[in-house]
Amino acid sequence: MAKNIYYRYNPETDNFERVYPSLRMRLASWGKTWLIAAFIGVAIFLLVFYCFDSPTEENLRIENAQLRTQYGILSRRLDNSLKVMEHIQDRDDNFYRVMMQMDPMSRSQRLAGLDNENRYRELRQLSDAGLVTRLTQSMDLLERQLYAQSQSFDQLRITLGQQKDKLAHIPSVLPINISDYTMSSGYGYRRDPIYGATKFHEGLDFAAAMGTKVFATADGKVSMAQRTAGYGNCIDIDHGYNYLSRYAHLSEILVKEGEEVKRGQLIGKVGSTGKSTGPHLHYEVRFKDEPQNPVNYYFMDLTPEEYAEMIQIAENAGHVMD
Repeated sequence: MAKNIYYRYNPETDNFERVYPSLRMRLASWGKTWLIAAFIGVAIFLLVFYCFDSPTEENLRIENAQLRTQYGILSRRLDNSLKVMEHIQDRDDNFYRVMMQMDPMSRSQRLAGLDNENRYRELRQLSDAGLVTRLTQSMDLLERQLYAQSQSFDQLRITLGQQKDKLAHIPSVLPINISDYTMSSGYGYRRDPIYGATKFHEGLDFAAAMGTKVFATADGKVSMAQRTAGYGNCIDIDHGYNYLSRYAHLSEILVKEGEEVKRGQLIGKVGSTGKSTGPHLHYEVRFKDEPQNPVNYYFMDLTPEEYAEMIQIAENAGHVMD
């Protein structure tokens, strides 16, 4: 770039004389130029910064969206796992521990150590603190519940080892071969097929062919083997440990009162005696003389798939036959 040259008229010499700028003037000129350049640079930077995303920022935005999606999926899976754990805890407290006559685990035992809010204080300083804190709390809850459940099962295993005889006396198998029956009615309130009124059905009805074999569901002693009102030919087996099983409407009774029986032993055959509308076995399980849902006691001879199907069928079956 050509250097600017300035001239000034001098009346004394009647000539135009060249003007040489002072250092101060040159510094001022340079400063003005740099100031304008800096202003333009800052303006361009701000325009680009606020109006356009850099490739790095765009990538970070995409990654953030993906992370939020993944967080949502993990959160839903974690919530589902917690629900499964709740079902396991409920079964642990209301079946396994009842069966073993053990006190249920308290809430404080299952959730010990989770009431300390200080452990989450640092997390609240992070970006997306709410999401991170919630996920961490849920993970802590699941880990604690898994630990507590593991301890509970360890206790049950020890108690079970000490009570093998008791387990042999708890009704825990089907009274009829699984291939020989159709589930007719489940446990709970059902409509009486003869009187028409709604009443509580205290057992399960297994519809089967006349003469189908009926087996004892646990070790015990026959406390009753005779024809009774309503039940027809009926067998009661006292298993001890406050358990009793009942087999009603039989066509034949193959054991006698006072006889010791073993789990799986043939004790009678399906019939339609007493208050009955067709050949079937009415089966009950009682604990401390209170009727129990028998489907909760088939834990020894059913696969998980068969057990799930049994529960569904028992809940939906509504054709009471006695």
